[in-house]
Amino acid sequence: MNTRRRQILKELNLLPVWRLKSDTTQYSEAAEPYVAANENSPLPSEPLNSTAQSSPIAQMNWNQLKAAVAHCVACPLSQTRTQTVFGVGAENADWLFVGEGPGAREDEIGEPFVGQAGKLLDQMLAAIHLKRGEQVYIANIVKCRPPNNRNPSANEAAQCEPYLTRQIALIRPKLIVALGKVAAQNLLKCDDSISSLRGKVHDYSAIPLIVTYHPAYLLRSLPEKAKAWKDLCFAQTTMQSLR
Repeated sequence: MNTRRRQILKELNLLPVWRLKSDTTQYSEAAEPYVAANENSPLPSEPLNSTAQSSPIAQMNWNQLKAAVAHCVACPLSQTRTQTVFGVGAENADWLFVGEGPGAREDEIGEPFVGQAGKLLDQMLAAIHLKRGEQVYIANIVKCRPPNNRNPSANEAAQCEPYLTRQIALIRPKLIVALGKVAAQNLLKCDDSISSLRGKVHDYSAIPLIVTYHPAYLLRSLPEKAKAWKDLCFAQTTMQSLR
């Protein structure tokens, strides 16, 4: 392990690290084994989403989609935002990270995951040899900040869903990482707990999806960083199996 990576893991409180076994997705005795859901069933080769395909948004290119999001007034969040937060990163990224919604700083800057949560996310990416903007795209379930940083409502998420669905269709990521319960439940259309969703490969329209904690939650619950590190290792192993 090089000095820079060791420094990053130390900042994340993730030393000593778990090491992957060469022939399995299980980890060393310090970590619990992961088991992929439906691992014997191959994923379909083409993403399908009938709801999105029936929407005019489904035909938009990147420029049209960005303009539509910027001028969207479909839900009350448009009345309190400073600006929309579309997403950022490589538009043909292999990795897609999805959070719940913009916070105050994101609303001000217009970019997802800035401030302390964004710094932690960047450290998490660096720990698995990734970098914001390079084969990584970052987006949210909703494009406008919910007041007081509350969770987006079901209606707000539903109004924004066609935009995210189109982003995913344009990016065609190899792997989606849902950051937090809100993102996971909206993408997977379930109300399961994050603890029950972690450690499995889920399916989002034929794209493998893995669930981990939101960086903002990790800032409040430092002991959970170790679990997030296991999730990142699992995601890295899953990505390697897709190449």
